[in-house]
Parts: sequence; C-alpha cells; structure tokens
Amino acid sequence: MSFILTFILMFIFWVLLSGHFGLILMVSAVVFSLLVAYLSHDLLLGRASLSALVGTSVRFLVYLPWLFWEIAVANFDVIYRTLHPGMLIDPEMVTFDPKLKSDVGITILANSITLTPGTVTVVAVKKGDFKVHSLTKGADMGPMVKKVKWIEGE
Repeated sequence: MSFILTFILMFIFWVLLSGHFGLILMVSAVVFSLLVAYLSHDLLLGRASLSALVGTSVRFLVYLPWLFWEIAVANFDVIYRTLHPGMLIDPEMVTFDPKLKSDVGITILANSITLTPGTVTVVAVKKGDFKVHSLTKGADMGPMVKKVKWIEGE
C-alpha cells in the first residue's frame, strides 16, 4: 500500500512542478515516479494503512486552524511583552515528556512549539523528552500536547 501511495504522491508532485502534459513528460513521470516509489516507499510513508493515514491527515487539517490561531495570539503576546515599559519577559527552559507514540507526533509537536512565537524547541533530550525555551515562565504546552495526541489517534 505504501508503494502505491508513494507512487501517486511522486507522480502528482512531478506533474505539479512541471506543468506540462506532453507524452514524453507523462511517460517520464510514470517511470521515474515508479522508480522513486520502489526505492523509497518505506521511507516516506512506512507501513501505515490507508485508513490510518487518511484519519491522521484529516485530524491534522482540523488542527491547523487552531495552530494558526495560537500563533496569532502568541504574536500579539510577544509584541505586548517586548513593547511594555516593564519588559514582562522572564525566560525559562522547560523539560517535559509529552508521551507521544509516533515520530510524526513528535515532529508535529516540536514544529508547532517552534512556530509559536515566544517558544522554541531546543532539543529532544532523549526519545520523547522535549526541552523548550519560553519567553515567559509558566508556558503551558498542555493544550498543544493534547491536540497532537488527538492527531495521533489517541
């Protein structure tokens, strides 16, 4: 199943990038997409089933508007804190284990934290542990962790 999905993704990517639909280009697209799918199908999608992949993708698409809202709110918070005469900035490093079960979940959480102004994922200390630098003390990662666990299907 991952071979077929990888082939389809590579073919669509090829067509979108080329923008041409000549016979030679379409044959080349099929041949090279098959070659890339053969060589790397287990790297791109792993052994995920189609239903799990679709479910995760849909949950991720539902998650994106929430993330964009959090990014916007954090932007205004950082602007307020940096322009405030009292400089309401008190940075700290927080280490926590979100207990995520997949590499996709870990990647989504790390990138979401880093995209949100005022927080940066510095390093994963060991598999599953996050070290996050935040602009203020008491930054709450709980809601984001819950959403990412939901994306994983938990």
